[in-house]
Amino acid sequence: MAGFGHGTRRHPRSRGRMWSRSGPDRATLGIIGVICAIAGFFVLGIILGPVAILCGWLAMNRTWSGARPVPAIIAVVLGAIDTVLAIIWLAGTATPGIGLF
Repeated sequence: MAGFGHGTRRHPRSRGRMWSRSGPDRATLGIIGVICAIAGFFVLGIILGPVAILCGWLAMNRTWSGARPVPAIIAVVLGAIDTVLAIIWLAGTATPGIGLF
């Protein structure tokens, strides 16, 4: 497109950006992570827990340092609890005997 009057000098691509900015923003990812974590306590915790952790981590801008939004922290913590409980529940049902429930 640069040859048809649409030069790249006016709006150059920034150096740190390697993907398009049309995806969900960080606040939306944090809220999606919290919803997945809460829903994971009731159904499909082994799937929704890691999804909540991933969404929370992406909402924290893929770093553990710096300013972190509250929904992202909640999503990571609840997703981790959800995943651990699902693993314990699966391990309890796989052992011979009564299990957890």
